[in-house]
Amino acid sequence: MPAPASPRQLVQGILQGTAPTRPLYLPIVFRHGARVENVPLPAFLTNPTKISNALRQIRGRLRADGVACYFDPLLEAEALGGIVEWQTEERPPSLRWPRPVAAGHLPDRLRTPEEAAKSGRVGVAVEVIRRLKSVLRDDCLLIAGISGPFTLAAQLTQLEADDLLRAPDISSALDLASETISSVAKALLEAGAGVIFIREEVLPALSAEGASDWASRLATTINIIRFYQALPVLLLPRASAAGANREAIERQNWDCVVCPALDASTSAPQLPAGFGVALPLEAFEPGDSGSAKLDDSIRQIGARPRPAIVTTAGDVPATVDMERLNKVWENIRLR
Repeated sequence: MPAPASPRQLVQGILQGTAPTRPLYLPIVFRHGARVENVPLPAFLTNPTKISNALRQIRGRLRADGVACYFDPLLEAEALGGIVEWQTEERPPSLRWPRPVAAGHLPDRLRTPEEAAKSGRVGVAVEVIRRLKSVLRDDCLLIAGISGPFTLAAQLTQLEADDLLRAPDISSALDLASETISSVAKALLEAGAGVIFIREEVLPALSAEGASDWASRLATTINIIRFYQALPVLLLPRASAAGANREAIERQNWDCVVCPALDASTSAPQLPAGFGVALPLEAFEPGDSGSAKLDDSIRQIGARPRPAIVTTAGDVPATVDMERLNKVWENIRLR
């Protein structure tokens, strides 16, 4: 009997268009490391030694195909010149720009995409990947996250999804965002990342033409990731799995694994071949908080045509029990 395919072999198969024999399990478990190291999250995000040590411990407890080396939604915005301000660790940090700017317009004196790839905490992420590459086995995929073009453009223009397409500087913001994420992705890949999640957390309702333009803006980053023989994964918000954007998304010829988030209140949708699925964070909360419908949806994932990957809709909360993560995976794998 042949040996089971390693995570790296599964990635290579997906890149070549071969359906994997099983899904890759790639949950995003990053900020949990601050709890492991018993340090405040803001300090954790700037300390490659603490991050590397924590992720090695998490790797020993989590039955997954990879380790999340760096995930922060403000990584690129800060690298371009934004200022990240923390109120409390429990609340997400806010982003502001050094000089006041009206919503819908680009801030002044931003760094170039090339400068951004060497600024802020991008260097921390690069160092973490380098360190883990030297100590973890080859069958452990090193994962990192970058923002999608609409998500970064929303941060640059200080707008929500509904207003984003009407922004005066939207075209310039999307151009800058697309170039920046390509540059940051290249830095992470050169350090040794094997999977790059493109987190498009802000996605307005798109026309067919708009979806095509969005896909073309993503194409450069996706092609760069594939050039390094790494797996590009487009992580989408829940609203993209149904409604106006679903048909437009499914119509595109993606060179990546498209991974819409599962809605905790509905049944698992039927997705095209080659797609992945992102489990809602509610699935991993401790105790009996998960509903029967959510648990049933998770079981359906293993029974349907198998997705290319199974991940999470975001970075799981620090309170999550590793055994809960492992149990959810067992429920899918054994179907």
